[in-house]
Amino acid sequence: MAALLLLSALLLLPLLLLRLRLWPQLRWFAADLAFVVRAMRCKRALRARALAAAAADPQGPEGGCSLAWRLAQLARQRPARTFLVQGKRRFSYAEAERASNRAARAFLRARGWRAGPAERGGGGGAAGGAAAAPLAPGATVALLLPSSPEFLWLWFGLAKAGLRAAFVPTALRRGALLHCLRSCGARALVLAPEFLESLEPDLPALRALGLHLWAAGLETPEAGIHDVLAEAAAEAEEPVPGCLSAPRSVMDTCLYIFTSGTTGLPKASRISHLKVLQCQGFYQLCGVRPEDVIYLALPLYHMSGSLLGIVGCLGIGATVVLKPKFSAGQFWEDCQQHRVTVFQYIGELCRFLVNQPPNQAERGHKIRLAVGSGLRPDTWERFVRRFGPLQVLETYGLTEGNVATFNYTRQRGAVGRASWLYRHLFPFSLIRYDAATGEPVRDVQGRCVAASPGEPGLLVAPVSQQSPFLGYAGGPELARGKLLQDVFRPGDVFFNTGDLLVCDDQGFLRFHDRTGDTFRWKGENVATTEVAEILEALDFLQEVNIYGVPVPGHEGRAGMAALVLRPPHALDLGQLYAHVFENLPPYARPRFLRLQESLATTETFKQQKVRMASEGFDPSTLCDPLYVLDQTAGAYLPLTPARYSALLAGDLRI
Repeated sequence: MAALLLLSALLLLPLLLLRLRLWPQLRWFAADLAFVVRAMRCKRALRARALAAAAADPQGPEGGCSLAWRLAQLARQRPARTFLVQGKRRFSYAEAERASNRAARAFLRARGWRAGPAERGGGGGAAGGAAAAPLAPGATVALLLPSSPEFLWLWFGLAKAGLRAAFVPTALRRGALLHCLRSCGARALVLAPEFLESLEPDLPALRALGLHLWAAGLETPEAGIHDVLAEAAAEAEEPVPGCLSAPRSVMDTCLYIFTSGTTGLPKASRISHLKVLQCQGFYQLCGVRPEDVIYLALPLYHMSGSLLGIVGCLGIGATVVLKPKFSAGQFWEDCQQHRVTVFQYIGELCRFLVNQPPNQAERGHKIRLAVGSGLRPDTWERFVRRFGPLQVLETYGLTEGNVATFNYTRQRGAVGRASWLYRHLFPFSLIRYDAATGEPVRDVQGRCVAASPGEPGLLVAPVSQQSPFLGYAGGPELARGKLLQDVFRPGDVFFNTGDLLVCDDQGFLRFHDRTGDTFRWKGENVATTEVAEILEALDFLQEVNIYGVPVPGHEGRAGMAALVLRPPHALDLGQLYAHVFENLPPYARPRFLRLQESLATTETFKQQKVRMASEGFDPSTLCDPLYVLDQTAGAYLPLTPARYSALLAGDLRI
């Protein structure tokens, strides 16, 4: 009888949970618990490594910063294991350790450091940039280099020498480059020889800054520029004392990574030793194993490439295939050649791949997991359908941020989950945001208001010792707006991501839009990401970029859709209008269309919106085909000079 009652209770339990609206959350409890357990194990392992380093011999290689001791540890534990592959070049962990030791000694000579009696006799190259003052401990050295093994040896060498690296985006020149160097207080610059020609106009200004100037390999001598690779080659390969790089605090800045600068000049984000240590756990949290081979085609000056890709690989001791520049046509051949099992993506890379014509190499690949961010649902569906079976793990995070999410349930279109378990370990909140004022909504007591399920909310995370926000190099005004105070209680401080996310009734998080990208039209907020996803469902559209443009005589900004057609399709204005009319509310329907051969993106594949919006919709200044939504005609029509004049005069109803 008791067993019958127990069985009846178990059968009724799901009905009770459904009635209490708890089942949508609890059905994922096992997955939530499994990920949190993995995260706790990862945290414990990283803490144990850090404690072991703190207790190590200060003169030994495993007593320095986390990069130094982790590489030394791997070189001791698995010396022959392949760490890095680029083209036909392969480097083991032991070889990476030795190359970075030589680089560290070259940089230490520029600090005026001399080896102790036991080490004298190894090397003796002249310090780079001898005319400049010696580098001080903790000085910043900027790297203007493409992705390559040499980039890594120099970065690791700087870390071991107790110097800060600054990763400068390789496309920067003139004023933007000088701004970056000044903002992070760079005392030296290492550049690629192939950049010398384009940098020729900048060299006088660089010399005027009093920088040590190095090149990473020089075929012909250049006045005032020394070859850092030649200097490193002359040095001994033995480790340098760990005490040279050991931080006083894990909160100390060890690295600068610049923001993309899509809304202004780039800012130098401060990266702490703690964050570098935490990034060692990235691939472990994603379920990547030491025997995996990871394909990395993201620029190393970006957080995704350096901290998640390279440092994450060091965290598990795996192999990384480094591609200096992504090639959709060569991707599958590379993966087959190197037996790649994990692909780290940015959403646009997956889009490039699904837009390629089919080829033989894409069949029979070994990729089991794709890890990254920014993958839109339409591309996700096509990517898995065409290249599966493989799993996609979408993540979310910011270079300077203190919050990250993982879509460990593989729910298509989600960037993570807001389960109680996850938020207990990695706290964050979604709060209501007013796009008109650009500020969070606050109640009568001045406190922020939590967003409801299904409502777009601003993602914020509490600032604490475990999840700090270091800000940017330069004045405190650069971080204005990034910190919110008195959010839920007096005195609390939260980091403002600037991103709007939606949490559904099952606890899944989906990216909605950037606060700076959302615009208002007809008194309503238009989410550019949401509109783009609707348009991308059309077979004849390959890429879509949505942004707002001001229209004289109208309040707010009207939506413009920059479109790229999918070959061999033509633009079907009738189908596009019907699709937009059926799937979007009136205020969100794009008022203008701009047909382009390709969309402008940054070097990290982010769509350009600010510049596009500034170009407006004047047919006399834009060479692209333009169309306007004529509500009277109920169609998209070519934006001729006559219609443009009628629009400005208020005679065209959009």
